[in-house]
Amino acid sequence: MQVAEIAEVIKPLSNEELLEVFVLLPVEKHGQIFAAFDIPRQLSFFRNVSKKWFAGVFEKMPSDDRADTFQQFTPHERTSLLIYLSKDVREDVLCLSAYDYDTAGGIMSTDFALIKESQSCEDALQHIRKDSPDEKMLYHLYVVDSDMKLVGYMTLKDLIIADPNESVKSRMHKEYISASLEEDRESVAVKIEKYDLLTLPVLNEKGELMGIVHNDDAIDVIRKEQTEDMEKFMGIIPGKEILNYNQITAVGHFRKRVIWLAILTVVGFASGLIIQRYEEALSTLMILAIYIPMVADTGGNSGSQAATVVIRAMALGQVSIKNWFKIMTKEINISVLLAGVLGLISFLMIIIISWQTDATLPHSLGFIAFGISLALALQVITATMIGAGLPLLVKQFGGDPAIAASPAITTVVDITGLLIYFGVATLLFF
Repeated sequence: MQVAEIAEVIKPLSNEELLEVFVLLPVEKHGQIFAAFDIPRQLSFFRNVSKKWFAGVFEKMPSDDRADTFQQFTPHERTSLLIYLSKDVREDVLCLSAYDYDTAGGIMSTDFALIKESQSCEDALQHIRKDSPDEKMLYHLYVVDSDMKLVGYMTLKDLIIADPNESVKSRMHKEYISASLEEDRESVAVKIEKYDLLTLPVLNEKGELMGIVHNDDAIDVIRKEQTEDMEKFMGIIPGKEILNYNQITAVGHFRKRVIWLAILTVVGFASGLIIQRYEEALSTLMILAIYIPMVADTGGNSGSQAATVVIRAMALGQVSIKNWFKIMTKEINISVLLAGVLGLISFLMIIIISWQTDATLPHSLGFIAFGISLALALQVITATMIGAGLPLLVKQFGGDPAIAASPAITTVVDITGLLIYFGVATLLFF
């Protein structure tokens, strides 16, 4: 069975049963299987087995996964494990764990195939055989000079078909894409996606090769960044813990959600004050109260749609703050078209729903329906502008556009919508 399948099958077992299964499995697979577990399962198993035995499993893990797991241990747990690790693994895990998880250094692996430009292709091939790196590391063979600075790369195919006596320097590809140690992990993932890379070398300030980032790590980064952006956009405070929905307690979910909702609840009282201010108008023309939710919901939906489109385009690098005028112009054009369609729909619905109340109204139903539909159309235009403009404004001040959360946009749009609604009603009906 594949390692991922084995991990999925044995993950639900108790720690005692899991230990029995590990003993029966090939030693070389222990680290890969353990790396396929999620962090909570890894920690549970680690804390219930001998640290001396676990060191063997830990050393067989991929270097990047090993560092990620090590960072989740308490200081005491790290100390209790380090004494059983070999010198090379101990130095490697301490080095990788020192980098911030959000950087290229924090997600890179130190397992890669390295050859020197001064070698012949035959010598380089012999070196690869002797070094016997994992097959996953053989996508690119990175070429360094005598100072260990990256100067190019070769594929395994290049090395195999080359003349054995030909030098690596003459056969290597000198054009390559790289990342720096402190480069943001999202930028690294974007490079791998943009240039369709299998691996991306990570260099220090001297140009020395420190590690590589695999394309599967880039997929993980993109997924986590999208989750984080989604949480921010929905007014949920992202957590640093690597947990899924079922592993977060009710209290944990409460803490992530309560702050934004509490703030917006207080801000939302402005809507009540506006309605109170126009209480007399509502009592005179009760039909206005019936359609307040329709106008508010339509505005909130329009604003959230615009914000989602703009934030997504910014995340993909399709637009930037420099394009603000073009973005706003385009969104205004879109909003005018939407306002026309939605205004017409609302006019017809008001006529159909409220036709029986025509006799009790101070104005004709058609005129009132026109006024409400006009207010809704104006609300769609302003809501779209707010939804598109708020992320750009946040970005301009150095923030994350995703902070322009959907609940925040909805609350702001509700307030502006009520002002527009009652403003139009006062102008036309009173």
